[in-house]
Amino acid sequence: MAVSMLSVCVGHSKNWTMDVNPSGKRRVFVQTETGSVLGLELDRSDNAHTVKRRLQLALNIPTLQTSLSCGDMILKNDLSTVRNHSPLLLTRNCLHRSSSSPCLSPSPKDAKETDTRGPIEVIGCANHFPGTKQLVKEIVEAMMNGIDPVPIRSGLGGAYLFRGCNGENIAIIKPTDEEPFAPNNPKGFVGKALGQPGLKRSVRVGETGFREVAAYLLDYDGFANVPLTALVKVTHSIFNVNNDGVSGNNHLQMEQLSKIASFQKFIPHDCDASDHGTSSFPVAAVHRIGILDIRILNTDRHGGNLLVRKLSSVERFEQVELVPIDHGLCLPETLEDPYFEWIHWPQASIPFSDDELQYIAKLDPFHDSDMLRLELPMIHEACLRILILCTTFLKAAATFGLCLAEIGEMMSRDFQGRMDEPSELELICIKARSMLHVREIEDFVVKADDDEFQFDFECDDHEQDLPKNSSRYLEDKPVTKNKHHSRINDLNGTNSLCSLAENGDKGQDEHVMAKGSFSCGVGNWGLNLGGGNPPHTSSENMILHDQISGDSSYVTLADMTEEEWPEFLINFQKLLYPAFMNHKAQSMGQGLRQRLGTSCKF
Repeated sequence: MAVSMLSVCVGHSKNWTMDVNPSGKRRVFVQTETGSVLGLELDRSDNAHTVKRRLQLALNIPTLQTSLSCGDMILKNDLSTVRNHSPLLLTRNCLHRSSSSPCLSPSPKDAKETDTRGPIEVIGCANHFPGTKQLVKEIVEAMMNGIDPVPIRSGLGGAYLFRGCNGENIAIIKPTDEEPFAPNNPKGFVGKALGQPGLKRSVRVGETGFREVAAYLLDYDGFANVPLTALVKVTHSIFNVNNDGVSGNNHLQMEQLSKIASFQKFIPHDCDASDHGTSSFPVAAVHRIGILDIRILNTDRHGGNLLVRKLSSVERFEQVELVPIDHGLCLPETLEDPYFEWIHWPQASIPFSDDELQYIAKLDPFHDSDMLRLELPMIHEACLRILILCTTFLKAAATFGLCLAEIGEMMSRDFQGRMDEPSELELICIKARSMLHVREIEDFVVKADDDEFQFDFECDDHEQDLPKNSSRYLEDKPVTKNKHHSRINDLNGTNSLCSLAENGDKGQDEHVMAKGSFSCGVGNWGLNLGGGNPPHTSSENMILHDQISGDSSYVTLADMTEEEWPEFLINFQKLLYPAFMNHKAQSMGQGLRQRLGTSCKF
């Protein structure tokens, strides 16, 4: 059965098929807000209401005022778009919760009796996770021989080291309901339900495990050396359950509880990058990890999540291998400030090799987003738009000739005083969004001309005529058609605003700019994408100020319609070349700017 979870806005998409049992049954995993998981077999005749009734009987929880969702999609009734092995989330419609009284609390006994599969079950197509079945087999055999997993004490979230028969470390499993702020976090960081904004507002509680798997799936052919990572449903009594706000051993922990978790192969290592000098790190390893971090907009790449394996020593030089882990804070839902610790490493300033440039050139962000829609149907469309945007930026920057450090610098915010300013990438996006506003006004005027429509009202040609909300391009106030044309000139500045090949003469018109140049400024934030320095109007400033004021997430992509998103990408790509030219010009004779960043170790 061919299924498309979400339509692809731009580019081509391949035909993907949904793996369905020959009998027509599909197996899904329903997770409650408190983290409990139940595997269900769906028949073709099942709908959301029948699933809720079965959950009420199996988990002994009320489901009348609940919603069943898969990623962005609320499942009203029809379940035909739900693919095999999809994780679903059961949430209450009206939540009046407290951290001491978790809602949707199930009966573990009933859940255990209803779901009798093995202790570890891979969620998704096992063909994409080669070797996982063998690792699971070794772990299950060890558990049967009395070798239990060991809790990992470090970090902010719950994590467990699962071992083999000889006591060797096999895999690290992180339950989604034990993440920071999740209901069953074992280290006191609780208070939110699954699906709410988490440690970072752009990453929801309970969804970092999905991102760990996404990073592995996007690391084609092990280019960046991401360890094997899969999503699993795992059952064990060691997992933590907070009952009435008290964590630790209680009667619920004596039961075999099922949880959705990320499953990552354990990599033997000597230390991490924070305990090792960076001078011996291979250039290729730093480049490859950096390329992945840029594609997925990793907001937390620090030395603690780069494992170091010592290979050999040649004379005084030590050869090491880098292994990137902990990708739970990548692919945010808004364009966040990334944290790239490698940005000031000397390896990042060395140009890309031919092999690396070929790898980047072959990247297809639309194929990548299609793949993630299939393999991780719970991932949000906003995250996929971030993937497309950042991969497009990477490909253009590499083609232009920027090195890894320069690309990372353009994506990172500059810290000034007590606040951080938008990055160059964010300013480009803001400009691309403002061009959508101009286009809508132009379309409105063209339609008015075609209909021979003329407003009968006059209004003052003042700033208050301009849009006061970035989501509304025209106010309800009536204005004359000539005033519309005046506003277009204010917003757009020039008819050749986006042209990269058109040569303009400043002397011909004060609004006409040099080749591919324009200015984007908000207060003290300025972005001069080219050689010219034309005056930007207060009306343009007003639109841009509306988009960045009052929120640390300056750029949101999810609110664009399917018609606006492709046009935004076109505008975005047209603005890149002058932005790269300007960045090169400003950095001539200067080092990388110093910046402060944040990282979250858990």
